[in-house]
Amino acid sequence: MYAKSKQISHHHNDDKIFSSCALFGMINLTGVRFTSREPLRAISSMRERGNGLGGGFAIYGIYPDFKDLYAFHAMYMNLKSKERAEKILMRDFRILLSEEIPTKGSNKLPNPPIFWRYFLEPEPSKIKDEYVDSDEYVVKRVRKINIGVKGAYIISSGKNMGVFKGIGFPEDIADFFYLDEYEGYMWVCHARFPTNTPGWWGGAHPFNILDWSVAHNGELSSYGVNRRYLEMQGYKCTMWTDTEVLAYAFDLLARRHRIPIKLIAKILAPPYWEEIDSMEIKERLMFTALRKVYGSLMMNGPFSIIVAHHGEMIGLTDRKKLRPLTAGIKGDFLYISSEEAAIRLISPKLDKIIRPSGGEMIIGRIKSPQSLEVPPLIRREHI
Repeated sequence: MYAKSKQISHHHNDDKIFSSCALFGMINLTGVRFTSREPLRAISSMRERGNGLGGGFAIYGIYPDFKDLYAFHAMYMNLKSKERAEKILMRDFRILLSEEIPTKGSNKLPNPPIFWRYFLEPEPSKIKDEYVDSDEYVVKRVRKINIGVKGAYIISSGKNMGVFKGIGFPEDIADFFYLDEYEGYMWVCHARFPTNTPGWWGGAHPFNILDWSVAHNGELSSYGVNRRYLEMQGYKCTMWTDTEVLAYAFDLLARRHRIPIKLIAKILAPPYWEEIDSMEIKERLMFTALRKVYGSLMMNGPFSIIVAHHGEMIGLTDRKKLRPLTAGIKGDFLYISSEEAAIRLISPKLDKIIRPSGGEMIIGRIKSPQSLEVPPLIRREHI
């Protein structure tokens, strides 16, 4: 595998580098918030996996004073796009706070857009008129802006969380957004090495809808089929990169179709037909039904992903594990990373190291105060 940021010539005359991009996720399983120091050290240690054309962070638990409100992070390419998007926001939401996201001038980051954030709630009368819940109402408005307002992108829209991303190495993005001033109980980090899609501010990872965030290493050869299926369900891809379909797939399957997380893994990276044929009849019927109903959401191609939503961090690879992923546990922390070395850098003596098989999901969950579970839950889902 190539891990250098420069292109390497070889006898196939193919200079594309397929194996790069760095993933790192860190969650405190008791919900204690922590700073950017350790996540940033870990993702920066894998600098050779990126090339400076994308870096980003999804941070959970950063807005405790506004935890019951939706927090929109917006990226505007110009003031006109900001004005047009805000007309929609002011019409459809009650905005309790609107402010520019603090950023630092840097000659390392080319032509940064305008970054703004809004803490808001849907207008109750409009939710009632549309016969939807507040989450669906928000998704519709995010789509309306991202599709209909040129140069405006809502890059995160969950509660008590936010995405910060752009063109640059992760340490440049962290410095640009003053991330050392934030605390969260979960950080998902990404260093990008774009191959088939452009390196631009909106194309950096993570990708988000509501409180679902996805960081991805790899390429989805099934992107066209995945995108068309999601568009039939009302989603629209506007960020010019294959990773966007993963965020929408999780939202569709988990929130709208209420499919358990462990079964979502078997939709995105399903068992082979010969494996299904050898199962007991109950499992065989279930997995056959999943393949038939959700065949267009099977993610073909090499990939590893870290997925986050409130109280939960998930790691998953393709069926053959053509992209690396490792997990480690130390005390109340779960780490998921492209490289074990990045985990060992910040936690040299781990309680446990986990190297999941292809298509096997790693799940770390915070103990809920309402839950009857005594210990925090860390599971390997493999059926």
